[in-house]
Amino acid sequence: MTRYRFLTTWVLESPVGPVWDAIYDTDSWPGWWPGVTRVVELAPRGPDGVGGLSRFTFRSRLPYDLEFDMRSTRVERPHLMEGSATGELDGVGRWRFFEGAGTTAVTYEWNVGTTRRWMNAIAPLARPVFAWNHDHVMRGGGEGLARLLGVRMLAAD
Repeated sequence: MTRYRFLTTWVLESPVGPVWDAIYDTDSWPGWWPGVTRVVELAPRGPDGVGGLSRFTFRSRLPYDLEFDMRSTRVERPHLMEGSATGELDGVGRWRFFEGAGTTAVTYEWNVGTTRRWMNAIAPLARPVFAWNHDHVMRGGGEGLARLLGVRMLAAD
């Protein structure tokens, strides 16, 4: 397995509530996040937001789909969501939300490994392309979220 560590930041001209609600509602992602082609709920979240299991399918500029299951493991509304991924990607994803003066900064930490044999075989050469692809998908998510909320995205990294 080849390991990757990504950190994405979006800064939106919005209070944290609507940003949290849109990201928490993973079933709606295909409607606003280019690159998310499908989300299927396999098990519902508990009353505390933990324990839910969903299957995500992402399609990017590269000619392949990535599919993985994500189980919610920690939810602290409106500051933190964390999940554990298994499938073609294996690892931990963590959303953090910070609000100040009507602006929300969102960070996504993605510590993950690829399980597809072909991806691991070409990783020594393709790592920069995979990182570029991840950044492209995440930037599209930030832009899509800003459009959904009708706000400006002030920064994306």
